Amino acid sequence: MSLTPPPISLAERRQRLTALRGLIDAAGASALLLGSTSSLRYFTGLDWHPSERLTGAIVHADGRLEYVCPRFELDKVSGIVGVPGDDILTWQEDESVYALIAGRVAGKIAVDDQVQLFTWLGLARAAGTERLIDGGPLINRLRRCKSPAEIALMSRAKTITIEVHRRAWEAAEEGVRASELTRFIDQQHRALGGEGGSSFCIVSFGADTALPHGGEGDPALKKGDVILIDTGTRLDGYNSDITRTYVYGEPTAEVRRIWDLEKAAQAAAFAAAKLGQPCQSVDYAARAVMEQAGLGPDYGLPGCPHRTGHGIGLDIHEAPNLVRGDVTPLEVGMCFSNEPMIVVPGRFGIRLEDHFHMTADGPRWFTTPQASLDDPFAGVPAFQAA
Repeated sequence: MSLTPPPISLAERRQRLTALRGLIDAAGASALLLGSTSSLRYFTGLDWHPSERLTGAIVHADGRLEYVCPRFELDKVSGIVGVPGDDILTWQEDESVYALIAGRVAGKIAVDDQVQLFTWLGLARAAGTERLIDGGPLINRLRRCKSPAEIALMSRAKTITIEVHRRAWEAAEEGVRASELTRFIDQQHRALGGEGGSSFCIVSFGADTALPHGGEGDPALKKGDVILIDTGTRLDGYNSDITRTYVYGEPTAEVRRIWDLEKAAQAAAFAAAKLGQPCQSVDYAARAVMEQAGLGPDYGLPGCPHRTGHGIGLDIHEAPNLVRGDVTPLEVGMCFSNEPMIVVPGRFGIRLEDHFHMTADGPRWFTTPQASLDDPFAGVPAFQAA
């Protein structure tokens, strides 16, 4: 029996479209334009690379679904659409796709908030700005709460990445370069069934770990270095994104103290995630642990330079976020990273990143958090191959 969950079903995508049409109508619009974004895949199953030539879909409030693509891409697009549409509208290179769209919709058009600016500007010229509204809130209202099928895909993706982390930790040896470990991680993601290998990978040693997204060089690992690895993969487009921090050799007392604070801040954030509470409450809980230890306050360093966490799904970073100012109430199905990184400028950084999803009983970890600095994979279930 395969441990890889099935892809998102046609029935689920149709349910999403039905819910979206209700929101479009309630917003006073006639249709919503999806560009070549992750939302196009979310609602229709069509996964298309963004470019200057618009490929997308018009979701009409009256129930129609029309795809839009360049004429020379028609055969390809028609063969890979997920949800069958009423038509595939095409345009030639000397024609305006924006005029085409404007002519298909009689009233207001909600626009996918992830489209390129030139798409919005082109529509504004063709239809008039008064006919355009922000479709982001409509889309996010549906995407932010994940279904059991979405959670199952992310759970497996994260299980794969945890095993890749364990293998990378075992492979770390003196003299290995960050680029070599990055390649190894990609190979392991591919070997274990990750879609396309690593979706991203940050490998940092020593002082580079104080840079949240890593340095620009390619250092070799040496005794006493802090190691920070942040990586992920995808299954049916759904992301994992997990960070582990170790020390190659014996950690200093200061590194151990900050690592323990990071662990405590992550645990406090998890405990604060309660249904109905605003997302920002989780961020406040993590920062309170740091401030009590003399770090910060706010984004001051040494301390946490970024939000405690982000939503995740088809995009690695999705709204809502666990950050001050985000008052979105926590709901069942919301999925977040929990990573209140601590940076000691110029010296080292510690980030522990795991993800949780909200259930009727509160938050639930996707993966087992790092147990300790000395025994990082204690308590992690043995990996089962697909």
